[in-house]
Amino acid sequence: MPVMNPAVDTQQRILDSARELIHSRSYADVGVAAICRHAGVKKGSFYYFFSSKRDLVLAVLDSYYLQMKRNLLDVAFSPGLPPLQRLQRFAQLLYEVQKSNVASTGYLFGCPFGNLAVELSTQDEPIRLKVAEIFSRLRTDFRRILDEAVKTGDLEGIDTEATAAAMLAYFEGVMMMAKTQNDPEVLHQLLPGIAAIRIYPADALL
Repeated sequence: MPVMNPAVDTQQRILDSARELIHSRSYADVGVAAICRHAGVKKGSFYYFFSSKRDLVLAVLDSYYLQMKRNLLDVAFSPGLPPLQRLQRFAQLLYEVQKSNVASTGYLFGCPFGNLAVELSTQDEPIRLKVAEIFSRLRTDFRRILDEAVKTGDLEGIDTEATAAAMLAYFEGVMMMAKTQNDPEVLHQLLPGIAAIRIYPADALL
């Protein structure tokens, strides 16, 4: 039987509670007291692990990304699929996840990174930089797929860096539209279009 570590368990409960509450509500609407109540811990325990609410949210963002990488990106972007099919698989898996969330909660909460970027980018520089770092990782994932598609001959002549940036922007825009309409079918209808985005070098258009 594995040995439980009370300190690790307490820290994880705080992280899980903050992740759930902030994603379903907002950063401004969720205070330290609410997080502690949800986690079943005292404020002293909170400040033992996190120096501030910002410090916690930075850890939450890393936690969001690791969960997304494990449950979505690593599955969708498996090298066992041809490059462009990975993008289609990404769209399908994301739709399924969001549809399941709506079925269980009644709400489509959107992208946690995009939500915090909209709410805090002009108010909290460390959080803005953390979100920008995560967006950069996602853009790199898209670019690697595009680079591979160019090597296999599935794509030709595109600017893979600019196309990856456009894919990330499209993904975030579709997520925002789906959240606004509280409808995962928006993702089902629009997100597969991510695989059709192409940005060509400016001189190629002359």
